[in-house]
Amino acid sequence: MENKSAKPTAAFMGQAVASFGIALTAVTVGIIYLPVNAWIRGFLAIAVLYVVTSSFTLAKVVRDQQEVTSVISRVDQARIDKLLTDHDPFKNGVPH
Repeated sequence: MENKSAKPTAAFMGQAVASFGIALTAVTVGIIYLPVNAWIRGFLAIAVLYVVTSSFTLAKVVRDQQEVTSVISRVDQARIDKLLTDHDPFKNGVPH
């Protein structure tokens, strides 16, 4: 059985964190230097914050759903393994 819950490497994790940090910094700097008044900057800042928090929430929901599916799959696989282990094709059809 393959291991579906392999942890990401440190390099991948570092790249993901760096990418997030660079993107958020770039958007923040862009909003700060945008030639508009403070109200528009504030609105854009709140919108970016909302998109970021919504993205984290969506990622958590997707991860949680995958974990539930994985647990159900492992339980089903364990039941099948037990049935196959308990099955003796050479027995006279008498149940255990």
